[in-house]
Amino acid sequence: MQTDYQKLRFDYSRAPEHDAPSGTVHPVVVVGAGPVGLATAVDLAQQGVKVVLVDNDDTLSSGSRAICFAKRTLEIFDRLGCGDRMVEKGVSWNVGKVFLQDELIYTFNLLPETGHARPAFINLQQYYVEGYLADRAMQLDNLQMRWKSSVAGLTQHDDHVELQIETPDGAYPLRARYVVAADGARSAMRGLLGLDSRGRTFKDRFLIADVKMKASFPTERWFWFDPPFHRNQSVLLHRQPDNVWRIDFQLGWDADPVAEKAPERVIPRVKALLGEDVEFELEWVSVYTFSCLRMDSFRHGRVLFAGDSAHGVSPFGARGANSGVQDADNLAWKLRLVVNGDAPSALLDTYASEREFAADENILNSTRATDFITPKSAVSRLFRDATLKLAKDCAFARRIVNSGRLSVPAVLRDSPLNTPDDPADSFSCAMVPGSVCTDAPVVADGKDAWFLHQVSGSAFTGVYFCGLHDDIGETAAQLAALARLPVAVRPLIVAPRGVKVPPMAGVNVVEDGEGIVTHRFDARPGTFYLVRPDQHVCARWRALDAAAISAAVDRATCNANPNG
Repeated sequence: MQTDYQKLRFDYSRAPEHDAPSGTVHPVVVVGAGPVGLATAVDLAQQGVKVVLVDNDDTLSSGSRAICFAKRTLEIFDRLGCGDRMVEKGVSWNVGKVFLQDELIYTFNLLPETGHARPAFINLQQYYVEGYLADRAMQLDNLQMRWKSSVAGLTQHDDHVELQIETPDGAYPLRARYVVAADGARSAMRGLLGLDSRGRTFKDRFLIADVKMKASFPTERWFWFDPPFHRNQSVLLHRQPDNVWRIDFQLGWDADPVAEKAPERVIPRVKALLGEDVEFELEWVSVYTFSCLRMDSFRHGRVLFAGDSAHGVSPFGARGANSGVQDADNLAWKLRLVVNGDAPSALLDTYASEREFAADENILNSTRATDFITPKSAVSRLFRDATLKLAKDCAFARRIVNSGRLSVPAVLRDSPLNTPDDPADSFSCAMVPGSVCTDAPVVADGKDAWFLHQVSGSAFTGVYFCGLHDDIGETAAQLAALARLPVAVRPLIVAPRGVKVPPMAGVNVVEDGEGIVTHRFDARPGTFYLVRPDQHVCARWRALDAAAISAAVDRATCNANPNG
């Protein structure tokens, strides 16, 4: 029987601190049980960190809200143990179409190549995403979920944070070494610290209508500029599960946000798109104005901000929830190392700097998309329409058209955690230090598998590409040395088809049967990649050097000695 996540209510339980204040300091408290807070809590718990998750409600999100989840986010959900459920329920898509009035201008494919486990995107209502993450969270013994628990006060101390938690049974103090604030755009945590986000609010309004119907539209992203059924504005159409379709109508700044949500206003707009005879039901309606903004810093002492509490973007490009889940992916392994004493707290500063960079990139792309979709001057409108007309026949113009540059992970090229390439090591692939590893098919233990599943977990992974005539004995000795590094590196050998690598303790081996991994990593025999727990490359060499790898691990965990 399928759970109705829109009606689900979680049980409130009286906290132990109500009855026996013990002075316990929890390793991590996460505030907010949206996609970002849940992902952070699950990730920490899977890595062995005890975590308490508090939320001021006892339900999941109302309405579909965020629906587009990108390939990178799905890969993170795989690591969190719920990717299959997301993809099985979600509507997978790679193709988008752009229309001017009633004419198709061009079609694009976000994932034209094969050899990837996940599609470019799935569409899935946010309440399913939260529900599947919550189900996973409840499977983890070291993760406490406390519902109907609001943060009413916050005091930072030298070695912990004390939160005042309001519940139906009254208030109690909750102490943690670190707190992750993932409590959304109206963050109470941000307010308690007297902090704010700065940026730009766009003077336009959009109507979201979730429409339940049986329709013949393909499973694609359709975007119209100035369609005949909604003149001088834009419209976006997406399919969701359960025969629900998301339709976004641009309304203009003068639209009344209350009046426009009334069924008598919404239904005629939907009929103009679908036709008078199409039967449908309105499932959820919202009118929104959006902003592109962020906090100056995502770290404030022992409180770290993630997701919408730290940054906000327009919905065009699906950069909100995706970037928030990627915040969680960046933060969890760093918190685990710091809490366990394997890295200094300075490592958390790199969470802030890396994700602030990613937020700025998302805001830039989101702002450009919004300015293109909603031109605010006659000159801007003239440029946009001329670009759209050229785009039908000219490939260069298609690169200028911006109906929402869709979410891709940031390449953290300038991260202090990266070890720069040796100038003598020439690489021609995009897998530079700071980038996310790409996926590819492999064979593991005689079965078809995926490369990214081999570099998942809490450890760093050392990926060694062996050749047809490798001296495996010498390689084994070098790989065994990796396991003795201060922060363990899990060795992974990628072998060409037909090469049999003898078993080695603590070393995993996969076969690159189709040669796709070797090609995508521009590898040759002896090439070695050091991969962070969040699957970002942090160093690469053309030859395995245990001393260089040790130094790179120290650098990637802020354990490097600045004096050499």
